[in-house]
Amino acid sequence: MHLLKDNLVIREATANDAQTLCNWWNDGMIMAHAGYPEGLGTTVQETLEMLQNATGCNHRLILEIDDVPVGEMNFRILAGHCAEIGIKICNFNHHNQGFGSAFLTMLISSLFKQLEVQKIILDTNLKNYRAQHVYEKLGFRKVAVHHDSWRNQLGELQSSVDYELTKENYVMEASAD
Repeated sequence: MHLLKDNLVIREATANDAQTLCNWWNDGMIMAHAGYPEGLGTTVQETLEMLQNATGCNHRLILEIDDVPVGEMNFRILAGHCAEIGIKICNFNHHNQGFGSAFLTMLISSLFKQLEVQKIILDTNLKNYRAQHVYEKLGFRKVAVHHDSWRNQLGELQSSVDYELTKENYVMEASAD
């Protein structure tokens, strides 16, 4: 996958991205909402092996602004024309500027149009209000909240929220603008 809009690029991660991904994944500030406030503790070699062993249904994507990596996305195709997605803007200087919404719109449009996905699902930490705002702005519908359903790496109880977006709702949202 390679998507381009103005100065924004979404591309498949390659072996050359292993160091960058490792740095991001080991940064507790970046990974806290995913349950890893101390980072993943992964190595470049482990990251490289993960990239090389990825299957055709699982995609790790790099987000670039002006040719500089600023974050990552992933998606996997599930049964029933469904895709599960995730996103992290890892460079904090690019938070709250609309880039997350722009990258998500690029990916969502591609999944619905090119890959013929009918529904997109995702989840996020219930405390990640910024992400929830973005998802809801794009038309995602909250379908479940799981209170105190898992523990982060420090053993603290965490809650999550599940979202979904159907192709029909996305088309209606886009045409309502």
